[in-house]
Amino acid sequence: MNFAEGVVHVVRQVKLIAGKQVFALPKGGKTRTVPLPESVARSLGAHIAKQPPRAVSLPWRSVDGSPVTAALLFPNIEGRAVNRVVFNRVVWRPALDTAGVPRGRDNGMHALRHFYASVLLDAGENIKALSEYLGHHDPGLTLRTYTHLMPSSEKRAREAVNRAFEDGSEADDGPMTAQEG
Repeated sequence: MNFAEGVVHVVRQVKLIAGKQVFALPKGGKTRTVPLPESVARSLGAHIAKQPPRAVSLPWRSVDGSPVTAALLFPNIEGRAVNRVVFNRVVWRPALDTAGVPRGRDNGMHALRHFYASVLLDAGENIKALSEYLGHHDPGLTLRTYTHLMPSSEKRAREAVNRAFEDGSEADDGPMTAQEG
């Protein structure tokens, strides 16, 4: 994580193989850099000030792989890597119940990726950039997976033309310029 540059370098993940935790490359088998919004950076900074990252050693890529040590921002209460099965049972599902959100595949941890994608698409982020942030090899996969989250094309088209006419004047490079020549 680089607070000064406003980015997170995604270089590894914790995976379960035969019920055992290992470090491995992120989704898609490659590292990536993701924008770190200021609001998230502030929250992470506050968290780190209270609970510094903990060094955790796990095998690399396979249960019998060479051990690799990494500093984790969110270790479990014993200072080890969080087990996703335990996290779902102890934290995520009770949070869904408390919020009155039905349990199910649509409301699993993976829903956070969909939320992230929908926020960026709604803000106008392009598919290629989103694809890189999510670790997809093919922007087409991102488009097929998240196209239902994209804002209405008709609405965007109307707003784009409205902006061109409302914001422009004869001196601006806008609708009037297109008629010259």
